[in-house]
Amino acid sequence: MSSGRPMIDRYRWYEYAVIYAGMFLFLAFVLSPFVEGFLVSLKPLTHLFSSPYRFWPDDGSFDAYFTIWEHVPLLGRYIFNSLLISTVATVVVLILVVPAAYAFARFEFPGRGPLLGAFLGVNMFAGAVLLIPLYRLMRSMGLLNTYFAMIVPGVAFLIPTAIWLLRTYLLRIPRELEEAAWVDGAGRLYILRRIVLPIAAPGILVVALATFIGAYAQQFIFALTFNSKSELMPLAVGLFAFFGKERVVWNELMAASFVGIAPVMIGFIFLQRYLVAGLTAGAVKQ
Repeated sequence: MSSGRPMIDRYRWYEYAVIYAGMFLFLAFVLSPFVEGFLVSLKPLTHLFSSPYRFWPDDGSFDAYFTIWEHVPLLGRYIFNSLLISTVATVVVLILVVPAAYAFARFEFPGRGPLLGAFLGVNMFAGAVLLIPLYRLMRSMGLLNTYFAMIVPGVAFLIPTAIWLLRTYLLRIPRELEEAAWVDGAGRLYILRRIVLPIAAPGILVVALATFIGAYAQQFIFALTFNSKSELMPLAVGLFAFFGKERVVWNELMAASFVGIAPVMIGFIFLQRYLVAGLTAGAVKQ
């Protein structure tokens, strides 16, 4: 006979202990590199490899966060380039993916299944495998040493995943809403713009964030191959400026890394509840 309590309230004290211990170990494993990187940014360079190892620096300071701008004058430009490339790639992906995902979710047409499978197959190829043909393509189009050389390949690799994510979300939107508008005389574009898109806004936000992160993360290999101009380099490549011939300025390298990811982290903090809502809403098809 059911006790009437939710399943989550039926755990015993030792089961709670195991659950929370597992969560703690998982978070410690995931967050430990970030914590260590932040502590390295606070330590003086001469104390980074001192023995015995000290987890918390007694003489730590935020000096590296100020000196990075002097030692790498183009650091602000690198961060701007990364944000620009990721933003443009995200906008282009959304413009192409929204109608495509709606078509895959609502229309039956020959080859739909194989085409969706081909999209998954594209994700199985690493960008490094296609660097040579991509380089020849960028050179023939005259796009080398431009922002487009880093945006176009990124968009091509991000579109398949974005279509699958958004299609899954659109499948849970009741068809009856669109059929009612269709009976009232609304066209497909009107239904998509005034009915589907407002309801699918949380899912579109999830796709936008995932695309932005993907574009931000894959800039290194494309920028290193298709661009040789310092003023166009994204942050991932610009961090090489902290690698000298005789030493690596590790504290400033870590400081620059945290400064570079700060805009993305701030965006996630403000959009966190919308991201969680979109992920959970698209998890179950109704």
